[in-house]
Amino acid sequence: MIRFPAAVSFRQSSVGRNCLKVLPASCSSASSLLDFSGVRKFPSNNTHEAELCNFGRQVSTQALRDASLNPVHHQGINLGFINPLLSYSTLSPTNATRFKSTLSLNGRSGNECENETGEAKYIKGHRCEYDSSFEPISVPDFDDPNSAHGSKTTTELARGILVYQLCRIQPLVDNAESIMNISSKIFGNRLTDMVMKATFFKHFCAGEDIISIQPAIHKMKRYGIGGILDYAAENDGDSCITAFDEENVPDDNVPENVFDQPVRVYDYVSEKQCDRHVETFLKCIRAVKDVSPEGFAAVKVTALGNPILLERMSNAITEAKNLYAKFDDNGDGVVSREDFARGYRIFFDNADERLDQLLDLLDPNEDDKVDYIEWSKLLEPSDLPAITANCREIGPLSLATPSSEEIKLIEAMRRRLYTLAEEAAYSGVRLLIDAEHHKFQAAIDNLTIDLQHKYNSTDRTKIPIIFNTYQCYLKDTPERMMIDVERSKRNSYHFATKLVRGAYINYERERAAELNLPDPIHPTIEDTHKCYNECLEYLIRYRVENGVNLEVMCATHNQQSIVHAINLMNKYGIRPSDSAVYFAQLFGMCDNLTYTLGRNGFSAYKYVPYGLVHEVMPYLMRRAQENSGMMGNNTTKELALLKGEIRRRLLRR
Repeated sequence: MIRFPAAVSFRQSSVGRNCLKVLPASCSSASSLLDFSGVRKFPSNNTHEAELCNFGRQVSTQALRDASLNPVHHQGINLGFINPLLSYSTLSPTNATRFKSTLSLNGRSGNECENETGEAKYIKGHRCEYDSSFEPISVPDFDDPNSAHGSKTTTELARGILVYQLCRIQPLVDNAESIMNISSKIFGNRLTDMVMKATFFKHFCAGEDIISIQPAIHKMKRYGIGGILDYAAENDGDSCITAFDEENVPDDNVPENVFDQPVRVYDYVSEKQCDRHVETFLKCIRAVKDVSPEGFAAVKVTALGNPILLERMSNAITEAKNLYAKFDDNGDGVVSREDFARGYRIFFDNADERLDQLLDLLDPNEDDKVDYIEWSKLLEPSDLPAITANCREIGPLSLATPSSEEIKLIEAMRRRLYTLAEEAAYSGVRLLIDAEHHKFQAAIDNLTIDLQHKYNSTDRTKIPIIFNTYQCYLKDTPERMMIDVERSKRNSYHFATKLVRGAYINYERERAAELNLPDPIHPTIEDTHKCYNECLEYLIRYRVENGVNLEVMCATHNQQSIVHAINLMNKYGIRPSDSAVYFAQLFGMCDNLTYTLGRNGFSAYKYVPYGLVHEVMPYLMRRAQENSGMMGNNTTKELALLKGEIRRRLLRR
């Protein structure tokens, strides 16, 4: 069940109207949460209430914001006064000729607003405003084979059918890696690569390098589709680190190790590879500027730093967050100065020298609330050695603290990212930082937020340059996303993200089972769908109600989510030309969505992967697994549309 913080709830009235109920602080708990899928139960001692009943749609007003509401807290983290739904001030533009709303606040009647000619756009306080210029967006027809595949050659159609039919053979997909290894041993790498290149590679990848992908980019442009260039080589960290016994390591290569952790010596061959990858990504950024100026460049952080190092960095960030939650000793979701001081004295032995200075930094507003966002600023991985040196005992945070050698490598990785961001900003190209395995994600988020703080600054640019990615199959995505939205607000930079469902489900569940960890993935696909749609609405609504230049890329192959996004654009008065909502699908998949969106004026994009065949093999394996999951036992829509286009051509002859 996905929960968003806000002291509000939806309920169904006896006459079937949607009502929004808000209780002030005096009668709601400090940790009130909005549950989109059910009724929120409030304490019974509510002496004041504000109720807004929407005759047909959900509405809220500025008057509701005047209620005395508590700050939002979630899982022990103080998020401040976010209350996202209380500033829900945008009404859906509809073709209805009449709109009427009634507000009751502490027994006082509010205004009734009627619109006989224009479209209802905002209610601010007790005043209604209308925007008659907004034209509701029609949902296009995604079932037309010609619109989806009319641009393909017959050979391309036949290859697509072959690839999707192969994806239906479950044993082939499940054992693809083993089959590839056996094929390479028997027939050699060259022949194996030739077969892969003629089938899966040509369907899911645009080419091997920047030059070979240009025909695909130009072809997409003719149909109103932009490109997201993606160097698709991947690294999962299985062979990027070499560990030696301490006596076999030269003295000048041994990292400092205050807590006697196992010595880690990083393979500097991988560091050189990361430097070469920087050059590859720079070429990608420049290619976007030259061949697809409105496009994006995708970046994988695991190509720019040792994956084992990223996992260590993620562990450190996670343990720093866990430590903050431990300071909330009564579990009320609020860490006061007293709570923090008490917890700090338990875990650290330098409270007399350090505590007062820390509290001033963590509570700059002197409102007796130690804020997690401020806390996270002070607990960068590079700060941890100095902090954990004063731990009373070796605990999870101490063990997760990076060594001085690891900190140097983290900073080298950060510099590589800054090099790419600087080039992107100079070239007017946007960067999409891809999400990867959950074990890396805390580090990737940390590095991406650092880039956004500088390159998305409202003082520096009118549009966001750096986009993060949130995977909605992860249970913690809504919480992390809302914290990051609030962080962007406080630090005056544009929030921008790509929303995906997630592509590593098998890996994540197997790893969690192997390490006896909680499964980070939602238990059902329905939960993932729900999370995706609610996160999407939260972001679109936040953009409109706060008047910020927040941008979201709806990266999905789920047609229902795309229709939902279009309906949200109607609901919040966002035009396809507003540079607010983008749509993206992978090259070789769901062309009925991308090409139809492009033809109808939406901001449509294709992820255009490229790289040598052996480099992109993990990417191709995941595409096969994803499509195997999509296929089921019957012919899917994707396969039916491909066959439908061939049938249309044959009948035309």
